[in-house]
Amino acid sequence: MNILLAASCLAGCSFNQAIHIQVSNPIDLDRNNEFIEVPMQSLQALALKANERFVVLDVENKQVPYQVTHDSLLIFPVSVASKGNAEYTVTKGIPDSIATISCGKYYPERLDDIAWENDKAAYRAYGPALQASGERAFGYDIFTKSVSEPVIEYRYRMETDTLKRKQIAILKESGKIQEADSIANAISYHIDHGNGMDCYSVGTTLGGGTAALMVDSCIIYPYCYKDYDILDNGPLRFTVKLTYPPLIVKNDSNVIETRIITLDKGSHLNHTEITYHNLSQDVPVVSGIVIHPENPDGYECCKEEQYIAYADSTNNTSQNNGVMYLGVVFTKSLQNTFVQWFQDTEKSLHPGALGHVLGISTYTPETTYTYYWGSGWSKGGIAGMDAWKQYLKEYACKVNHPLQVTIK
Repeated sequence: MNILLAASCLAGCSFNQAIHIQVSNPIDLDRNNEFIEVPMQSLQALALKANERFVVLDVENKQVPYQVTHDSLLIFPVSVASKGNAEYTVTKGIPDSIATISCGKYYPERLDDIAWENDKAAYRAYGPALQASGERAFGYDIFTKSVSEPVIEYRYRMETDTLKRKQIAILKESGKIQEADSIANAISYHIDHGNGMDCYSVGTTLGGGTAALMVDSCIIYPYCYKDYDILDNGPLRFTVKLTYPPLIVKNDSNVIETRIITLDKGSHLNHTEITYHNLSQDVPVVSGIVIHPENPDGYECCKEEQYIAYADSTNNTSQNNGVMYLGVVFTKSLQNTFVQWFQDTEKSLHPGALGHVLGISTYTPETTYTYYWGSGWSKGGIAGMDAWKQYLKEYACKVNHPLQVTIK
């Protein structure tokens, strides 16, 4: 969003008064619970003392939940009618406690996974321990969710329960296969225990929305991250910075990719900023979703409306896992959308996958490539592919027509 600091505020307002924030919606779409960002520096007129707190109020004088981010931004959800305005006030006070919704964690016990979630979906990026194991998994993984509260910690705790795993091994060694399988199913996060599961296949693909450089129509697949830094961990925003091992891109042999991924409460999509260092020339960059053989025609390319979509039937359709909906939304830098199928010579390198639906842009050295990716689930509130495409279409419209924020 654009932020305008009213000159009258900085020049003439007295300390200890309230800060008034006007939010304007430039498009013919209602904006409900969309987050805005306000630099904390612009709230200096509150003259907050050490440990003194503040509240955000709407026009009905009701508190609005907020978070102060690692980069000193005040973020909170706003609702603004089509082509309308809304007013919010920041003043001294004691904020109500709020539940943590957007959060994540590093899981060394599960091969260095970084996993995060909000009330809509959950995601995973693979780490160096998985790469060291020899397993090849490149893209983002998707966990489905059908509840609003955090579930990842619970799932990992079950999945990595060492005592249960030892018990299962002992039972199998003694020939008690049925009993062992019963315990294994009870702790597996690949089975829905009432809140969702891991039923998505990534493998040697871009998975659920990863970006990658492309040279001569060939994707330069990023492997697992090398270093991580969790910058924000709730209650309303999760942010992680991932740094990847060096890539060889044309004549550049030490290209370092850095990703900053942000997931806010209420959003199906992750905001992602990517920078490639030590790149000497412009290179095409693609963002994509793998196409699986269970639904080869379930993709959608929408260059004009700046999104791609795919309906994934999950990796075990006989288990009534529902349908996962994947999507990528682009900014105005998008040049084209298309499907790239794996050739016969490539199929052995990408088992269980047919190709990708892609959006392509041009990356200029030392700039930032920004896009949005994420998912929904038929058992988690998405009522079919048409509803998902409408969500992505409206999301793209909002991204490219941000809310206008004026501080008075």
